[in-house]
Amino acid sequence: MRSALEFVSLNTPSPEPTPSQDFPSDADLLDSYSRAVIGAAERVSPSVVNIETQLRIRGREAGGSGSGFIFTPDGFILTNSHVVHGAVRIDVTLSDGRRTSASLVGDDPDTDLAVIRIDAPNLVPAVLGDSQHIRPGQLVAAIGNPYGFQCTVTSGVVSALGRSLRAQSGRLIDNVIQTDAALNPGNSGGPLVTSRGEVIGVNTAVIRGAQGICFATAINTAKFVAARLIRDGFIRRGHIGIVAQDVALPRRLVRFHNLGIESGVRVEEVQPSSPAAVAGIDHLHRLLTETETGTPTTIVILRGVEKLKLKVEPKAK
Repeated sequence: MRSALEFVSLNTPSPEPTPSQDFPSDADLLDSYSRAVIGAAERVSPSVVNIETQLRIRGREAGGSGSGFIFTPDGFILTNSHVVHGAVRIDVTLSDGRRTSASLVGDDPDTDLAVIRIDAPNLVPAVLGDSQHIRPGQLVAAIGNPYGFQCTVTSGVVSALGRSLRAQSGRLIDNVIQTDAALNPGNSGGPLVTSRGEVIGVNTAVIRGAQGICFATAINTAKFVAARLIRDGFIRRGHIGIVAQDVALPRRLVRFHNLGIESGVRVEEVQPSSPAAVAGIDHLHRLLTETETGTPTTIVILRGVEKLKLKVEPKAK
C-alpha cells in the first residue's frame, strides 16, 4: 500500500510552465525575423545589379536607372521593360563593384519584363522559386537600388495574390503579387524573395500617394516571358478583345458544372468587332501567348447557369 505522501505526490498537478518555457519572448521572435531577412539578403544580394541607361528622347540624351538580378551563370539578367526600353546604352554594376556594359536581349512592355545580358566571369545567379506556392502573410524581402543606393533591403509580407496591374503599354498584367515591402524609384526590376532566398517576383510598381501598396510580377510569369525573350527577342501574342479580371469561382458553381479548376476570369468589357465579340462573348483576360494567332481556340463560358463552349480565333496584336 502506498503511503499518504506517495499518494499526494502522484496526484498533485505539476506546476504550470512559465511563458519562457513554452513561448518565445518578443526578443526571440524579433531575432528570428531578423535572421530570416539577413539570410535572404545575404543569399540574393550577390545576384542583384544596378542598371544605368542612356536614352535618346527627341534628339536629347537622358539617363535612367533601375535594378535587376542575374538568373543564369552565363550572364542573363531579368529586369523591368520600363527600365531598359528604348535605351541606346545599358551599363551594369555588380554587387562586388565591377562595372560592364550590357546588351538588350528582348523586352516585353505588356508584362513590364526585359532580359539583358552581360559578359563577365564568376557570376552568382539567383535561385528562382515558385510563385504558385506563396501565401498572403508570408514574409518577403525586396532588394534593389532605390535612388542609386545599392543593395538596399526592405522587408514585409505578401499582402495579396492574383492582382491585375495595367502596364505602360495599356495591357493588364495578370497574377501580380501585392506586398508592403517598401519600394522606391530605382527598385524597379529587383527581386522579391522569400525567407529562403528564392525569388518569387520582379518588383514593378508602387501606387503613388499610398503607403505599403507595392507590386511585383510573379516569377512564374517572368520565367515564361524570359524563356521566350531569350529564344525570340520578343513575345508573340494573340488578341481577342476583352477586358477582364481573375476571380475565384463559387464552389457550388464548380460542383454544378463539374469543373476541373476553381478560378476563372470575369469579363468586364468586350471591344466592338473583336474576335471575342464575333464569337459571342458578352462580357476574359488571359495571356494568350501560348495560343497561335489564327488558330481557333475553344473557351468555356459560364453565363448564369449555362455552360457554353465558344470557338474564338485570336488575331495578332
